[in-house]
Amino acid sequence: MSRKFAREAAFKALFQLDFNFEEDNREYCENLAVETMFDDNPRLTKKDLAYIESTVKGTRAHLEEINEIITAHLKPGWQLSRIMAADRNILRLAVYEMQFVEPAIQKNIVINEAVELAKRYGTDDSSRFVNGILEAISK
Repeated sequence: MSRKFAREAAFKALFQLDFNFEEDNREYCENLAVETMFDDNPRLTKKDLAYIESTVKGTRAHLEEINEIITAHLKPGWQLSRIMAADRNILRLAVYEMQFVEPAIQKNIVINEAVELAKRYGTDDSSRFVNGILEAISK
């Protein structure tokens, strides 16, 4: 499958972990979220699975840093917890790809894919919100 579909599966796994995560069972929770995405879409390849797993685990490993980056670009008085869960996890995925993936993925590609996810899973305003935050972060 394409990276676009694998990225969407990684987003869904991160979204799932936002609600079903136990720090004491970190590895189990992350593995379950990734396996669920693979089980739900048998068209995903082993290469897709490797991308999903590294992206989900990488995002979770850098979660505190990623949350700080996002929070620094929110309007004064806003907290990350106020952001709709879909938007929050789209932002986390995109920030991980922009800041922590080697070799670097072009920021315009990451932003475009994040905006597309926001259009599909967010509200009417999500795509503009995600685009604005990611554009500010990318500078």
